[in-house]
Amino acid sequence: MTIAPTRSASGRWPGLDAVPSGLRAGVSSAVARRLFLGAVDGLDVTVHVGADTYGRGGPAMTVHRPEELYARLGRDGLIGFGEAYLTGAWTSADLTGFLTELAANVADLIPRPLQRARALVQRRTPRAHRTTTDRTRDLIAHHYDLSNDLFGLFLDESLSYSSALFDGDPDEPLVLAQHRKIDRLLDEAGVGRGTRVLEIGTGWGELAIRAASRGATVHTVTLSSEQQALARQRVATAGLSDRVTIELCDYREIHGEFDAVLSVEMIEAVGHDYWPTYFRTIDRLLAPGGRAAIQAIVMPHDRMLATRGSFTWINKYIFPGGFLPSAQAIDEVTAQHTSLRVTNRLAFGADYAETLRRWDEAFLEAEGQVRLLGFDETFVRMWHFYLCYSRAGFASGYLDVQQLTLERPA
Repeated sequence: MTIAPTRSASGRWPGLDAVPSGLRAGVSSAVARRLFLGAVDGLDVTVHVGADTYGRGGPAMTVHRPEELYARLGRDGLIGFGEAYLTGAWTSADLTGFLTELAANVADLIPRPLQRARALVQRRTPRAHRTTTDRTRDLIAHHYDLSNDLFGLFLDESLSYSSALFDGDPDEPLVLAQHRKIDRLLDEAGVGRGTRVLEIGTGWGELAIRAASRGATVHTVTLSSEQQALARQRVATAGLSDRVTIELCDYREIHGEFDAVLSVEMIEAVGHDYWPTYFRTIDRLLAPGGRAAIQAIVMPHDRMLATRGSFTWINKYIFPGGFLPSAQAIDEVTAQHTSLRVTNRLAFGADYAETLRRWDEAFLEAEGQVRLLGFDETFVRMWHFYLCYSRAGFASGYLDVQQLTLERPA
C-alpha cells in the first residue's frame, strides 16, 4: 500500500518533477500570486522576487522561480508551498524565522471572505491515511522505520524523539533535559518498585529503561519494527530484559491491567476519529485508582476544528495519518467517553522550540553522514523544512506541548 511519496527506483520524487501547467493552472497560479504577495506584504518578512521586494522587513525569502511557486501554490496551497521549497523554487537563509512569522499569522493569511471558499477546494485526508488497525502499521513505518542510524545522527544519546524539559540553562545538555521530561512523567504516574507499567509508543526504549530502573515491570508496545529491534538491544545492554517486554502491537489490541499508563507524543498519530478509542483503551487498562501520564502536542481549539480532516504537507511527507488535538478536545473526549479526569497539566511549548533547534543543527551538521546512508538532497531539504516548520509552530505560540496527568477513580 502506498502511504505517501517516496523515492522511486530511479531516485526521483514523484509529484515534484512536474510543475502544474495548462489553462486551469494558469488561472489558479494568477490567483495564488495575488494572494501570496498580498499576504506577505502585511507581514514582518522580506520577500525577494526578481527586482521586487515585498513585506514589512524581517526574515527573508528569495523566490528563484516565481512561476513554479505560484503554480504549486495555486494547485496545492500550503502543500505546494512546501514542495516549492523542496525543489529549490524558493529559499531562505532564516527558514525558521520566516516560517515563524507565517505560523503566527496563519489564521489570517487568506482573507476571511475567501476562507470558506478555500475549505471547498482544500484537499482532504486520503482514505489510505485513516488510522484503522489494518493500516496504522504502514503509516507508522513510513516515518519511524526510515533508519535507526538516521535518527541517531541528530537525537541525543537517550534517543528521545519528543520535547525535552529544560531547567532554564541555555547550555544544559539535551540528554539531561530529556531525562527530566521522562522522570517527571514517571513521577506523575507514581512509577516505583513493583509498579505495573504500560507504555503506549516505545520509541527507542528510554522511558521503559528508566521505569524499569526504578523497579517497575514494563510492558511497552510499538508498531515500528526498527524501533522494537533497537529498543530491545538497549534494554538488554542495560540489563533490564527481565523487567521489560517490548511488543509489536496496536494499542487497541493490548490486554491486561496496569497501575500506570504512559504515552509520549503518540496521540498525534491516533487520528481524531480514534481519540475516544485511545482514551477508552487507557481507561480499560488502568487498575482502579491508577494514573496515566501522557505528553501531547496540542493546537488551538478553533484551528483544530477548522483544519480537521484536511491534508497537509506534514501528512504527505512526514506523518501520514497524523493530526494534533487541542487541550479542550482532550478534556472533552475524556469527560464524555471515559472515567478518566485530567488532574494536572504542564505546558512547555518554548522547550520544544529549543529541542527542535538542537535537532536541526545536529541534522545539518551530519548532512554528509545522512547522504552516506542513502538519502538524497531532496530528503535533506525535506527534513530541514520539517524541523524548521515544526519549530516555527512552537516559537510562534501556535503549537504547545503539555504533560497531562489523568486519574481513574478507585
